[in-house]
Amino acid sequence: MTFPRPTVLDYLTQRYASLKTLLTRRLGNPDLASDALHDTYIRLQGMDALPEREQPGAYLVRVATNIARDMQRKDSHTVSGEEVEAALQRLADSGPDPAQAAQARIDLDILTQLVERMPERRRVIMIMVHWEGIARNEVAQRLGISRRTLETELQRAHERLAEFFREP
Repeated sequence: MTFPRPTVLDYLTQRYASLKTLLTRRLGNPDLASDALHDTYIRLQGMDALPEREQPGAYLVRVATNIARDMQRKDSHTVSGEEVEAALQRLADSGPDPAQAAQARIDLDILTQLVERMPERRRVIMIMVHWEGIARNEVAQRLGISRRTLETELQRAHERLAEFFREP
C-alpha cells in the first residue's frame, strides 16, 4: 500500500524545528528565521494548489530565505540627506544662550533670597503649596491655621514676589 506524499505545508509543520535551525545558521538570526518560516507557512496556506517537490525541505528553505532577504531589504531603509538635516534640526539645542542662563541663575538667587526673607509661616505655606503641590486645605490643616489665614499669607507672598517681576 502506498501512502500519499506529504505536501510542503505538511513537511513544514512536521519539521519546523529543524528548518528553523537550518535557517538560523544561514541567516544568523533566530527571530528572522522564525518570522520567515511563519510568512512561508502563511503564503503556502493561501495557495490554491501546493507545489509538489522532490525535496520539499530545500524548497521551503529557499522560499523562507528569499522571504527573509526581502524582510531585511525592507528594514534596511537608507536615510536621505534631507531626513538627516530634519533630524538634526529637531535635535538642535533650543536652550538658552550663556547670557540667558547666567541671568536666570541671578534671578533664581534673588527669588531664593526673597523667599528666605519672608516670615517663616509665609515661607512654609509658599513652599508647601507651590513647590510641593500640597492642597491648600491640607496645608491649613497641617499647620493648624484657617483657610482664610493661609490665603492671606499666600496673597502677601505673591505680592512680594510680583514686585520683583515688575521691576525693570
